Amino acid sequence: MNLKSFETMDPHLLVGLINTELRNNASSLDDLCKTHGLNEKSLTDRLAGADYHFSMEAGQFR
Repeated sequence: MNLKSFETMDPHLLVGLINTELRNNASSLDDLCKTHGLNEKSLTDRLAGADYHFSMEAGQFR
């Protein structure tokens, strides 16, 4: 999955893609970002703009 264009994706679609990737292929948000070459702060800021925030407990954005 190519997530490099996350900055221009619809954030509601993006959160689903990111959560699916976290659930199925990544051990953590840090792992996901390193695997896909993403800037974690930029990703979390992009999703926060749509009121999605990372839950460490759940291991996903909500």
